[in-house]
Amino acid sequence: MRRVGSGRIVLEVDGRPWRTVPADVVVRAGLAPGLELDRPALRRVRRELARARALDVAGRALAQGDVSSRRLEERLRRADVAQPVAASVLAGLRRAGVADDARAARARAEVLAARGWGDEAVAARLEADGFDEMDVRGALAALDPELPRARALVGREPDARRAARLLARRGFADETAESLLGGLD
Repeated sequence: MRRVGSGRIVLEVDGRPWRTVPADVVVRAGLAPGLELDRPALRRVRRELARARALDVAGRALAQGDVSSRRLEERLRRADVAQPVAASVLAGLRRAGVADDARAARARAEVLAARGWGDEAVAARLEADGFDEMDVRGALAALDPELPRARALVGREPDARRAARLLARRGFADETAESLLGGLD
């Protein structure tokens, strides 16, 4: 074994370079200089390489922002990560608090509400993003009430019909529009 670059190790077999792997793979596989690379050792290396690749795929997805566990599973599946490896990596990310659907759903709901979307639209978007019903309900419960958000959205719109259409397009409940604008024909 010899180090090349930052965090990479070249594994040598019979004095010739065989494969370059991340340093954490070497550690988790239990490799050491002079250790014979027999079949069990090679299986450990292969297993740890698969795990490192899965973590890389998940890390790139999470670097773009919080995503649901379902979306992480889909990304891992598209990257041809074996299901047992994907399940293990996702379980580790959940234990570490990195993959937290409830937190991610709340954060996403807050962003959507701040952009002027009503509860119905927020719920539909969260469901489309792969969050389960319980996380969606929890995220909606944490939002400010719809009426003040709707009031801020329509602002000084003098035409009640246009304001009502805007609220409907933005996913606000009919009751919210009626409370704010009164009954419309």
